[in-house]
Amino acid sequence: MSAPVQDSSPYRASLLHTEPHFKSEFGTIQVVTADRLPNLKNLSIKRLKLAPGAIREPHWHANANELTYCLSGKLLISILDNGNEFSIFTISKGEMFFVESGSLHLIENAGDEEAELIVCFRHERPVDFSLSASLGAMSDSVLGNTFDQEASTWQQVARNTQNKQIIPRQGPVDLPRTVYLPNRHKFDVEGMTPPTSHSFGSARTAKSQFWPALPNMSMYSLRVEEDGMREPHWHPSTVEMGYVAEGYGRMSIMDPSGAVDTYTLQPGDVYYVPVSYPHQIEEIGGSQIHFLIFFDQPMPQDVGYRNAATLLGRDSLAATVGTAAQGLPAFPFTPKDPLIVKKRNPVDPVKSKL
Repeated sequence: MSAPVQDSSPYRASLLHTEPHFKSEFGTIQVVTADRLPNLKNLSIKRLKLAPGAIREPHWHANANELTYCLSGKLLISILDNGNEFSIFTISKGEMFFVESGSLHLIENAGDEEAELIVCFRHERPVDFSLSASLGAMSDSVLGNTFDQEASTWQQVARNTQNKQIIPRQGPVDLPRTVYLPNRHKFDVEGMTPPTSHSFGSARTAKSQFWPALPNMSMYSLRVEEDGMREPHWHPSTVEMGYVAEGYGRMSIMDPSGAVDTYTLQPGDVYYVPVSYPHQIEEIGGSQIHFLIFFDQPMPQDVGYRNAATLLGRDSLAATVGTAAQGLPAFPFTPKDPLIVKKRNPVDPVKSKL
């Protein structure tokens, strides 16, 4: 399918076609923060691509935890946490890692092909510090004292306070045997048995129930087939930020004024939903959609329309919609939110705002 016409919306942006924040022969960084989508709160997103032999330089985030999903490639992740905790492990396609705010970490392409990552931050405007820049902030004497050396040792090391972002590795990657051991920072979300699974869609969930390391973030790997639909719903206590990894979809979201914003989504797009705003997602391209959906809570909760119809009696529901009870359709008894429902009807015509 050719790409649909892109709609203008305060809740949608293209990460794939955003002007790179950084670009070199070693890789690219593209970001969508509140500077691009002013509605954003608590979350922002980055697309990181690393060439073979490239490194996302050692750095830390001053105000945001980081939750990352690997779309392709093999990477070596090194993390230094508070309390002298050292972690070194690999990740590959379909795996994730988590880094706490303030923890030093670096990401190395450990394979022979380009690697691609989708990185979500627990802040709408994340702030970075790099190790190289922080070394540039200190004098030769201070660094000499730190590492038990003469100040003259550091006179030969050129330094400044500018982040380098992506750098080439010097020499082959070092993979100790311990990189394949389990680690609390790592989670194989695509390797799990999906908690929600139907012939028309599935959801794998990286949340604290299954990944205890997560304090205030989570992610759903949502797949919806052509004959499925993510039911209309809202999240009582979490914002939502999604990335379209595969397929073409359409989303509708209502704001408190009663205005409804409906827009199309294609690979590389991101969208944002504020707390408790009702919204819905469906596939429009004739195949499957795969969304990476990030939340600012470790255990996101849903309230769905089917549950709502089960709560209300027929008389109350009839009064709600302004019709006679006998004119209402029969509603299925739904004590548990199904998350994904079967699409029995054709997709409504797609209308562009442009």
